[in-house]
Amino acid sequence: MDRYHYRDEDETRTREPFFRSDLEDRSEPPRYEPVRPESGVWSVVKRLLTPLAAIGLLLTKFKGILLFLLKVKFVGTALTMLLSVGAYALLIPVWFAVGLVILIWVHEMGHVVQLKREGIKASAPMFIPLLGAFVTMKEMPKNALAEARVGLAGPVLGTLGALGAWGIYAVTGELLFLGLAYVGFLLNLFNLAPILPLDGGRAVGAMSPAFWILGFFVMVAMFFVAPIMMFLVLLGVPELWRRWKMRDTPEGRAYNKIELRYRVMVGLVYFGLIVVLALLTAATFVPAPAGQSLIA
Repeated sequence: MDRYHYRDEDETRTREPFFRSDLEDRSEPPRYEPVRPESGVWSVVKRLLTPLAAIGLLLTKFKGILLFLLKVKFVGTALTMLLSVGAYALLIPVWFAVGLVILIWVHEMGHVVQLKREGIKASAPMFIPLLGAFVTMKEMPKNALAEARVGLAGPVLGTLGALGAWGIYAVTGELLFLGLAYVGFLLNLFNLAPILPLDGGRAVGAMSPAFWILGFFVMVAMFFVAPIMMFLVLLGVPELWRRWKMRDTPEGRAYNKIELRYRVMVGLVYFGLIVVLALLTAATFVPAPAGQSLIA
């Protein structure tokens, strides 16, 4: 039997076209859907809204169980940490998101440890996706000095955590840890801004309430560099105004009555941390090589 055969006429008509003339002979020209690229902003918004909507549905459906779990200290911290990792992973690589959340946790644990040393009852660290974390005090410190120690403990331990990431980079050469160290130093430096509710606002209150006014105007001026500063200003204004009005009351004078030597010590730690963190931030800042990201 012959190994080769020819296609009949009907089969030849239905074959795939090889030349442009074959396309031109068809009665209906092929249709092409136009490509409409999404804008960068809309793409980011969709990426954020989709998982957040899913989280919202879960919270609505299982809110009773979730509220119970959030009351359990370690479970609540773990759940909010996972949510934060998921939220950050929408914008940055997942392992960088994990490292960032761990560094924030280390910072918050500085507050927790010092609160226990001061004998102040407080909650476990709770994370807010894309905004950071917080620890809730169940009672006020006995005076402004104790509050300053609690406020400074976060950046102190947070700085040690970022130094740990830098040390891992020195041993392994992994740029991921260099990026984490840089962001860790920068975040702790930012937290020392002299305005409530940031840690720096709690520290400068032990030196002089006048620093709050200075910090307020500095943060308003920085709005033109980073608009998020206005959010922090608006968040801290009610507490700032309350404390400013109470400064001359008997309760306010008792709360702010601190010996001069302790005010000097707080100032040395506060400004010393600012200088050290500024130097460490500059030391770990390395422009990413062309086509390469430090957090990839």
